[in-house]
Amino acid sequence: MRIVGGRHRGRRILAPSGDAVRPTSDRAREALFNILSHGHFAAGGIPIAGATVLDAFAGTGALGLEALSRGAAEAVFIERDREALAILLKNVETLGEAVHAHIIPGDATRPPRAGWRCAVAFLDPPYRSGLAAAALAGLDAAGWLAPDALAVIEISAREEFVPPAGCTVIDQRVYGAARLLFLRREGTPSRSARAPDAGRAKNSR
Repeated sequence: MRIVGGRHRGRRILAPSGDAVRPTSDRAREALFNILSHGHFAAGGIPIAGATVLDAFAGTGALGLEALSRGAAEAVFIERDREALAILLKNVETLGEAVHAHIIPGDATRPPRAGWRCAVAFLDPPYRSGLAAAALAGLDAAGWLAPDALAVIEISAREEFVPPAGCTVIDQRVYGAARLLFLRREGTPSRSARAPDAGRAKNSR
């Protein structure tokens, strides 16, 4: 696997052996970030540059690291698998992004209260797990999504998906076995769900 764009373009990142973690393919990742950078989403005010992004079900961290390579200010990674966490940490350190990366060991479907408000959230749960909608709802309730945040979910091409309340599917693309769903979060979070005033919590890594 490689970073496909930005200042780390061409740099290799590690991936676990076996099929416990299924990283987004380089082709789908490149297409995704081209859409975010040059498509109608960019015109709609969702640039990656300078943004705080969330990589849930992070695995290798490929999506969050790609965002950092392309100028994101910070990336928060949520992952519960121990082997994946170890490889994620190595990838962050190899790319020299430790200052901008915040790793949270845990379950994306039951996230802790937010320490960052994220403009873009990437969710890449196991295919056909049915976890995407529950995780998006949980992340929203815990305050991880900024008002009008964009969520990008990768599921299998024929997997059914019903968006949670407050999120609307605005586009979708199919790349081989993968389907990318683009959702807009609507409305303003309640006071109880808001992240701390400082905008971040202590790095649990």
